[in-house]
Amino acid sequence: MLTGPIRSQIDQIWNAFWSGGVSNPLSVIEQITYLLFIKRLDDLQLVEEAKAQQLGKPLARRIFPQGRDPQGEPYENLRWSRFKNFEPREMMRVVDEHVFPFLRDLGEAGSTYGTHMKDARLGFSNPNLLAKVVEMLDQVPMDDRDTKGDVYEYMLGQIASAGQNGQFRTPRHIINLMVNLMKPAPEDVICDPAAGTCGFLVGAGEYIRTHHPQALRNAEQRRHFHERMFHGFDFDSTMLRIGAMNMTLHGVENPDVSYRDSLAEEHDSDAGIYSLILANPPFAGSLDYDTTAKDLLKVVHTKKTELLFVALFLRLLRTGGRAAVIVPDGVLFGSSKAHKALRRTLVEDHKLDAVIKMPSGVFRPYAGVSTAILLFTKTGVGGTENVWFYDMTADGFSLDDRRMPLLDAEKLGPTPEVPLTADEHAKNNLSDILSRWDNLAGEADRPRTAQSFMVPAGEIAATGGWDLTLNRYKEVEHEAVEHESPAAIIAELRAIEAEIAGGLDRLEEMLA
Repeated sequence: MLTGPIRSQIDQIWNAFWSGGVSNPLSVIEQITYLLFIKRLDDLQLVEEAKAQQLGKPLARRIFPQGRDPQGEPYENLRWSRFKNFEPREMMRVVDEHVFPFLRDLGEAGSTYGTHMKDARLGFSNPNLLAKVVEMLDQVPMDDRDTKGDVYEYMLGQIASAGQNGQFRTPRHIINLMVNLMKPAPEDVICDPAAGTCGFLVGAGEYIRTHHPQALRNAEQRRHFHERMFHGFDFDSTMLRIGAMNMTLHGVENPDVSYRDSLAEEHDSDAGIYSLILANPPFAGSLDYDTTAKDLLKVVHTKKTELLFVALFLRLLRTGGRAAVIVPDGVLFGSSKAHKALRRTLVEDHKLDAVIKMPSGVFRPYAGVSTAILLFTKTGVGGTENVWFYDMTADGFSLDDRRMPLLDAEKLGPTPEVPLTADEHAKNNLSDILSRWDNLAGEADRPRTAQSFMVPAGEIAATGGWDLTLNRYKEVEHEAVEHESPAAIIAELRAIEAEIAGGLDRLEEMLA
């Protein structure tokens, strides 16, 4: 967790961009990403130089060549540790005219470091702003992986709090819930086909570091972690750069974060190779049939992106692979032929494990749409016996546009540092979701009036449309009311009748 001084430093960097005329929050984080990337290149070569000097051997890996670039500038001047000391106008000249072309050349050459830098451009022309931001970034203590990751996550949070492009970020506590539900293992091959800032992949990596530290001590497993475990796709180059940097700063050296229009391209090359999918894809409406991947249309013939993404997840998963994905409520109850066919596929052809209904305020202030988390396993031969439903009513934050925390920090998220009381549970259901998921056997006898319960697959099929709406199966608990015995009620009615009759007699006497 970031300390107050570091937060203040990041806020100052952000404000410097805004006061310098860079007002789009996505542009700010993109420019910071470029500068952090440039700094990282120099840090990598500094490590190699120290290693070579210590061993008395030549550099094993040289990022900045010796000599001069094509424009005649010494490559040595392109390094962060060198140009950070330049006068502002000279720094601007070197960075704009030499460093950024060097980045683009790395990208064109297919360098691991430069893959996402093919169209990198410095997005402002104010030398004083550049010098100020370089100085500020240089002073942020980013020596260890945890701090680097937290710094970048905080910056990504600034995008969301600025109220623009926040749709790219799933709230971190929801990511952590889904990751903890899936419990990634060191041998998993994990994919997010709509990666955005790579929050799910980062969360999975942090889970493995915490719960399987031995995996990073084994050479083969360490290589798998850094090079083969994480796969993220997006068709927005800005998001790819930001996502790749997010992974890098969280200590994953060479993740597969690459350009792909997941719904438009065929998936023969990687169909059935992923063991775990974590995703919250954008649901933008409808696509044309002729621009949609034909292998997805074979799973479900529809133009609806929310259905196509679920079909994509099934296509990419290997047999036995698991998924935790966020879908809009329409996937659960839509009445079209395609909606019903997809739900039938999940229940009848694979193993639908759980439906976790989320409150509509989870994605405010960007959207008030109701969503749910689907947990399923690809089998190809069925296997659904019971589906676990959970009615999440609180996630630890207010459900209005402000999304303020309702509890202290140590009581938030799916794994709070201290146990929650009943009153606190009413404000944060996430730890209860996780503990009940880990003990599904105890859920079998829960009544339908409870917050979570099991529903047999046969009952879901009997609805005629494989309806997955929680309210379809939830029962309302009526308050018990105690009644008098029939004899006592009759006696009371007769007494009232006698009293009325007596009153009428007295009234007649008064009128006579």
